Amino acid sequence: MALRITMECINCEMCEPECPNGAITLGESIFEIDPALCTRCEGYYAEPQCIRVCPLDCIEEAAADP
Repeated sequence: MALRITMECINCEMCEPECPNGAITLGESIFEIDPALCTRCEGYYAEPQCIRVCPLDCIEEAAADP
Protein backbone atom coordinates (compact mmCIF):
# COMPACT_ATOMS: atom_id res chain seq x y z
CA MET A 1 0.00 0.00 0.00
CA ALA A 2 1.28 3.44 -0.90
CA LEU A 3 1.81 6.37 1.41
CA ARG A 4 0.35 9.86 1.24
CA ILE A 5 1.35 13.27 2.54
CA THR A 6 -1.27 15.11 4.61
CA MET A 7 -2.18 18.79 4.46
CA GLU A 8 0.04 19.43 7.48
CA CYS A 9 3.01 19.38 5.05
CA ILE A 10 5.05 22.60 5.16
CA ASN A 11 7.03 21.84 1.98
CA CYS A 12 10.30 21.49 3.85
CA GLU A 13 11.62 19.25 1.03
CA MET A 14 13.13 16.68 3.42
CA CYS A 15 11.22 13.73 1.92
CA GLU A 16 11.71 14.29 -1.81
CA PRO A 17 15.41 13.40 -2.12
CA GLU A 18 15.01 10.38 0.18
CA CYS A 19 12.63 8.51 -2.14
CA PRO A 20 14.53 5.87 -4.15
CA ASN A 21 11.67 5.62 -6.65
CA GLY A 22 11.13 9.30 -7.41
CA ALA A 23 7.54 8.98 -6.17
CA ILE A 24 7.55 12.30 -4.29
CA THR A 25 7.05 15.54 -6.19
CA LEU A 26 5.85 19.05 -5.40
CA GLY A 27 2.15 19.24 -6.12
CA GLU A 28 -0.08 22.27 -6.41
CA SER A 29 0.24 23.22 -2.74
CA ILE A 30 2.16 20.44 -0.95
CA PHE A 31 4.41 17.53 -1.79
CA GLU A 32 2.59 14.47 -3.13
CA ILE A 33 3.38 10.77 -3.39
CA ASP A 34 2.53 8.98 -6.64
CA PRO A 35 0.92 5.69 -5.53
CA ALA A 36 1.97 4.02 -8.79
CA LEU A 37 5.64 4.61 -7.89
CA CYS A 38 5.58 4.28 -4.08
CA THR A 39 6.89 0.94 -2.81
CA ARG A 40 7.36 2.06 0.82
CA CYS A 41 11.10 1.68 0.06
CA GLU A 42 10.80 -2.13 -0.15
CA GLY A 43 13.93 -3.52 -1.72
CA TYR A 44 15.91 -0.43 -0.73
CA TYR A 45 15.47 0.18 3.01
CA ALA A 46 13.90 -1.52 6.02
CA GLU A 47 11.47 1.37 6.51
CA PRO A 48 10.04 4.20 4.37
CA GLN A 49 12.66 6.92 4.34
CA CYS A 50 10.15 9.73 3.82
CA ILE A 51 8.47 8.85 7.12
CA ARG A 52 11.86 8.62 8.82
CA VAL A 53 12.90 12.17 7.83
CA CYS A 54 9.57 14.02 8.01
CA PRO A 55 9.80 16.55 10.88
CA LEU A 56 6.01 16.83 11.21
CA ASP A 57 4.99 13.17 10.88
CA CYS A 58 2.61 14.12 8.08
CA ILE A 59 3.11 10.99 5.95
CA GLU A 60 0.62 8.17 6.44
CA GLU A 61 -0.93 5.12 4.80
CA ALA A 62 -3.07 6.04 1.81
CA ALA A 63 -6.68 4.94 1.98
CA ALA A 64 -7.36 1.85 -0.11
CA ASP A 65 -9.58 2.27 -3.15
CA PRO A 66 -13.08 0.84 -2.54
